[in-house]
Amino acid sequence: MRALGFGVVLGACALALPALAADISAEAVMKNYAAIALAGYSDALTKAEDLDTAVKAFLANPTDDTLKAARQAYIDSRPPYQQTEAFRFGNPVVDDWEGRVNAWPLDEGLMDYVDTASYGAESDENPLYTANVIANKTVLINGKEVDASNLTPEFLSGTLQEAGGIEANVATGYHAIEFLLWGQDLHGTGPGAGERPATDYDLKACTHGNCDRRAQYLQSAVDLLVSDLKEMVGDWQEGGAALKSSQETGLKAILTGMGSLSYGELAGERMKLGLLLHDPEEEHECFSDTTYLSLMNDAKGIQNVYLGKYTRVDGSVVEGPSMSEVVANADPALDTEIRGLLDATMAKFDIMKTRGDTIEKYDQMIGEGNTEGNKVVQDAIDALIAQTRGIERAVALLKLDVTVEGSDSLDNPNAVFK
Repeated sequence: MRALGFGVVLGACALALPALAADISAEAVMKNYAAIALAGYSDALTKAEDLDTAVKAFLANPTDDTLKAARQAYIDSRPPYQQTEAFRFGNPVVDDWEGRVNAWPLDEGLMDYVDTASYGAESDENPLYTANVIANKTVLINGKEVDASNLTPEFLSGTLQEAGGIEANVATGYHAIEFLLWGQDLHGTGPGAGERPATDYDLKACTHGNCDRRAQYLQSAVDLLVSDLKEMVGDWQEGGAALKSSQETGLKAILTGMGSLSYGELAGERMKLGLLLHDPEEEHECFSDTTYLSLMNDAKGIQNVYLGKYTRVDGSVVEGPSMSEVVANADPALDTEIRGLLDATMAKFDIMKTRGDTIEKYDQMIGEGNTEGNKVVQDAIDALIAQTRGIERAVALLKLDVTVEGSDSLDNPNAVFK
């Protein structure tokens, strides 16, 4: 992590910047920031409920068509959620909760069958690497035999999630659902995503065994996703914990979230690491091959927060006083520069999206020897780093005490290979 200490912390919205124009206040900016957060999480909840409907239809009649519909509902659920990630790092309430819904990467052998030829049969770091709780009604956690006969939401969240204190034991959230819908992508850096058959859930013509337990696990994971998103929607409503925390932190929350997502998380952990290793396992949506869409929506979320504007899934727009106006009031040239940097980043991600839609998916782009694909990814990384420098200049201008998260893949690449 890189600490950017520039003067005193703006501890609360009530401490409006004295140089702000009469019609702009830190309080107004933070009120709009919270309104965008509430709208984003509400949209994520709506799309998760649509996913729940599609999964129920699939489990009731597991065919290729209903599986395709459930997969599409998953893909449709991701953009609004990804655009909320700019609210993470500046808001501890969100950051503490995030692991329940978007933890990644994960050791999928914890949940279900895997191809051990490519995945491996065991791991020195994780005793539950191939526990396959769907196939086994008991599981050994920290030397204790645990009853796994009923794969309820409570069991997944309270016992299996991060079992043994290991972060890679992800049992809940979007990526657990993604794996259960697609299965492993066994194509490496070649074309193709996961190819789990619908019959993995067919109680009459079951493939790979335990179709009833697999169905229970999938439904429980979706139920948890919906309930967790309901919780976060409540946290941004009047009296909610995230709303209160963001108001107390003030403008610092905005720039912390923008900078940390832009630099350490997105440019570093989600992109540069995989590019350095040329490893398809280091992509955010490695089962469905939709990583390029998630990355683009993360970048869009950063821009949304700075501009104070969010377009909802129904087409309506939430907008109001913004960090852009705060910066422009103090230094119009810097605001123009940051806007330009954000636009440049989105242009690079648009190129990536076009490539992902028409030529090759993200795991192919980062493949070793793919000079053109590697460049598309590196160009987006470079744009994220450049916009982070602009964010840092805004931090200095406003004399805020902000810490932007770093990443070894950017700050100390040699460490990645040790």
